[in-house]
Amino acid sequence: MINRAWRWLLVGILLISLIACTGPQPTLRSNKQLHLYGRQVAQQEVDSCRQRAEQSGLRHGTNQSTNAATGAVLGLTLGGAVGASAGVVGGLPGIAIGAAAGSAIGFTVGLLGGTFKPLEPDPPYADAVTKCLKEKGYEVSGWE
Repeated sequence: MINRAWRWLLVGILLISLIACTGPQPTLRSNKQLHLYGRQVAQQEVDSCRQRAEQSGLRHGTNQSTNAATGAVLGLTLGGAVGASAGVVGGLPGIAIGAAAGSAIGFTVGLLGGTFKPLEPDPPYADAVTKCLKEKGYEVSGWE
């Protein structure tokens, strides 16, 4: 049973490494500028504004792999504790099995929960990118 838990741990680590480290993206509101130049040019403008903000020393502050890793560690810890306490009835083997199973389930749930957590950029970074896009004629309606 413990070998199975280690396999899940390795699968989770592999998933974390495959998750993109991209930060939050601004969502553009449909306006004249967006219709005139299209989504492809708008995305190039977004990339340009993000790069400009990062060159000035600002960072987006959050990304999916960080959220996933945080969720996975929290799930692993809490799942192991809950599993161990549930396995007390079975003695030492029950505690070990409960901790392993709880850790594997907690890790998986935490990993998935963290992956799909909404990304919110640091306010100074968001302000710089939004200002840059506004200067170019775009309107930011939010971040994703």
